[in-house]
Amino acid sequence: MQETDICIVGAGPGGATAALHLAQQGIPSLLIDKAVFPRDKICGDALSGKVVSELKRIHPELPERLSQQPVQLPSWGIHFISPAGHKLSVPFKYNYNSAHDTPSGYIAKRVDFDNFLIEEVKKRPEITLLEGMDISSYTRENGQIRLSDSSGSINISTKLLIAANGAHSSFSRHIAGIKQEPEHYCAGLRAYYKNVSGLDQDNFIELHFFKDFLPGYFWIFPLPDGYANVGVGMLSEAVSKRKINLKREMLRMIAEHPELKKRFANAELVGDIKGYGLPLGSKKRTISGDNYMLVGDAASLIDPFTGEGVSNAMISGRWAATQAAQCLVQSNFSADFIQAYDKAVYNRLWKELKLSRQMQRLLDYPWLFNQVANKAATNKALAETISCMFTDLDLRERLKQPSFYMKLLFN
Repeated sequence: MQETDICIVGAGPGGATAALHLAQQGIPSLLIDKAVFPRDKICGDALSGKVVSELKRIHPELPERLSQQPVQLPSWGIHFISPAGHKLSVPFKYNYNSAHDTPSGYIAKRVDFDNFLIEEVKKRPEITLLEGMDISSYTRENGQIRLSDSSGSINISTKLLIAANGAHSSFSRHIAGIKQEPEHYCAGLRAYYKNVSGLDQDNFIELHFFKDFLPGYFWIFPLPDGYANVGVGMLSEAVSKRKINLKREMLRMIAEHPELKKRFANAELVGDIKGYGLPLGSKKRTISGDNYMLVGDAASLIDPFTGEGVSNAMISGRWAATQAAQCLVQSNFSADFIQAYDKAVYNRLWKELKLSRQMQRLLDYPWLFNQVANKAATNKALAETISCMFTDLDLRERLKQPSFYMKLLFN
């Protein structure tokens, strides 16, 4: 039996961030993952400005180290293509200069970004990293949580468990009671293509909202060496209700949609089309309890509109480390004491998640989406406002106000 004060299950961005922040305070932790790194993770591969900010919090030099990696591309914004075909281009920073400014975001395959963080983990003597160990059992024993694998060869007892093991975390489902709800869960597919034409020179990511695929969306994210991450996402509730085969629909759009057909004419699918689930942060949940905290996808913190999960995983990992340090100081691992973690995470993220839920519902009104995109294409002030909405939540709050749309429609 191995005993530890803090055990983190899952060494993706959320778990690695928690371990690194603990290490910064001189606090040891045991970090476990069922995979051996580098390993693939099905994702859109976009790293927002929030990811860059969280890297800085771990170490001020980390964003610069990432920018020097050949596995990434700097990204300067998002193209939203409305159901009517209007392109709404939203730079992450208005009036940016790609030749001189520091990028606000990046695009990198998760196999590379996650390994980038793991290399930082391996530099820290405070972190014991165990790879290739699949924890399958969690039991309570003498006021602690006991972890073991299916063979019984791994036995760990911990005062505090940080569960950061993803959307399909057995601990989240069976111990923490987090349920998979179709109205708060998104189904997605991801594929890698080479030689897709028409990619943006400043590596804007593309979100296409085709009329015959709503409320789903189709994305194209450029990657180094001529590759692109291509995929689709749709609420599980809609997939089930409409009996949609996502893979068939994705391939149909690539083959038949006039714009995509042209751009994919000489493109080559590299590898398989893979599916995954995204537990959305569109409702508040209890994400901690006696002796444990949930982090990232295990806590269902994915943005309902953009599908982004990496930054929210890192934010929750940072707050988990803060709470863990307090638990050790106070020798208190009770649910009541750890509830401060839930408050901290939702204090940081809930307003943003709630607004993204409102934006997600905009897809139920494609004519309104078309109007917003069409006006913004010809109105510089509106385009700048929408750009700022990605970093200014007070501005984004306007999306909830009917007066915002009334002005769009009649001005």
